Amino acid sequence: MTQMAALLLFPALMAFAGASDFFTMTISNRVSIGLVLGFLVMAFAIRLPFDVMALHLSCGAIVLAVTFSLFALGWIGGGDAKLSAATAVWLGWENVVDYVGMASVIGGLLTLLIIQLRRWPMPQALLARDWFARLYDHESGIPYGIALAVAGLIVYPETLVWHVATAA
Repeated sequence: MTQMAALLLFPALMAFAGASDFFTMTISNRVSIGLVLGFLVMAFAIRLPFDVMALHLSCGAIVLAVTFSLFALGWIGGGDAKLSAATAVWLGWENVVDYVGMASVIGGLLTLLIIQLRRWPMPQALLARDWFARLYDHESGIPYGIALAVAGLIVYPETLVWHVATAA
């Protein structure tokens, strides 16, 4: 049962966050809350020691403080800040640097791709789709939640939670 949850819970929420940001340019608070609560449930289910749980939660808290500062400066969206922090809770200190590096590279490539896309003329039929019009709009941001989700999914199999849950 814990193996199934480890294989599905985090990946499903991350995929939903990325898809949601792609189609709506928003990431629901429910996703971030679900990730944190899901981590706690998983941590108890796999009997993660309390000190290890506390370290994972502290990782999320520090990431939230940093990303909230970036949000306050207008550099990232609020959903991205919360998603990064909730993801950091699952990944822990031992994987957060890899996550940030991976998200930065993927996010940079995504940004370049969308900037290029916005330079091309698009057919009206495509622009009539709300999600594509938002993505194509030069004034809108970049759905960075896609990069955060993909990076989280890449790093997740390296985490303590994954290894303990799938070894059971």
